[in-house]
Amino acid sequence: MSAGVLGILLGLMAGVGLILAVAYAPPFRSVRLVDRLAPYVHDTPPPSRLLGTATEPGLLTAARRVFGPVIGDGARLVDRMLGGRVAVRRRLDALAGASTVEDFRVEQVVWGGLGLLGAAIVATVGSVAAGGLNVLSAGLLCLAGLLGGVLGRDWWLTQQVQRREELLLAEFPVVAELLALAVTAGESPTAAIARVTRLSGGELARELGAALGRARSGVPLMDALQEVADRTSLDPLARFIDGLLVAIERGTPLAEVLRAQAADVREAGKRRLLEAGGRKEIAMMVPVVFLVLPVTVLFALFPGLISIVSLAR
Repeated sequence: MSAGVLGILLGLMAGVGLILAVAYAPPFRSVRLVDRLAPYVHDTPPPSRLLGTATEPGLLTAARRVFGPVIGDGARLVDRMLGGRVAVRRRLDALAGASTVEDFRVEQVVWGGLGLLGAAIVATVGSVAAGGLNVLSAGLLCLAGLLGGVLGRDWWLTQQVQRREELLLAEFPVVAELLALAVTAGESPTAAIARVTRLSGGELARELGAALGRARSGVPLMDALQEVADRTSLDPLARFIDGLLVAIERGTPLAEVLRAQAADVREAGKRRLLEAGGRKEIAMMVPVVFLVLPVTVLFALFPGLISIVSLAR
């Protein structure tokens, strides 16, 4: 990279930094209506930070403290461009976390910034190796890194939800049979849920334990269990919660229903394993057909080809 190009890049970075510093300085930054009204509408003072627990990742917290206004504006821009707040809220609820849609948008902005930084580093290294800077290629690469980071966080959220649902399905038969055993022994559904959540671990047990905790804090147990069913997209778990609700409301027998549901989920798991095995079997044909078979044919035909070439000479 020549000295002129390097000077242009350094001057551009310094100019952008100066513009951002001046634009987001307190005297020039516009004050939102929410910030103006906040000191007058809060009835209670905020609690001490010493009494809370850190629930956000360190990177997200540091980015918010250093680049708070910029990240907030970026999060609102991403939310307007992508939309889909209802779908994002549904997936966040499926994770049973305390994150809001605004927190998720901030994470998307941070991921996009990291993707942009990585793409800029790659473009710089490529320019140094090539001895020149292609502005169009570098711009497209940076844009791809930015979009990849923003969309990659959304893809990762979907993967988190899928893994959690797989864990819920894997734990469901055991939890259902334990509940059936406790109910058969004479305990009420509420006591059976308390016993199972106390003796077992896992995502489903934590979900039921959280519902039971909300019920003990004043929320009706049926409403707390219905919240668990509303947060998930798994039909077996929804039927399981419906069976619990019916048993609690009407006093119907529950043990046989739970055992039948556990058996259905185990059969569905077996079918999924057979389907996955079939897909893996087809995938195993790819290296056989495209790697092993050509090499075998080459070894079989190479001696004859050499003989033909020698006779032709």
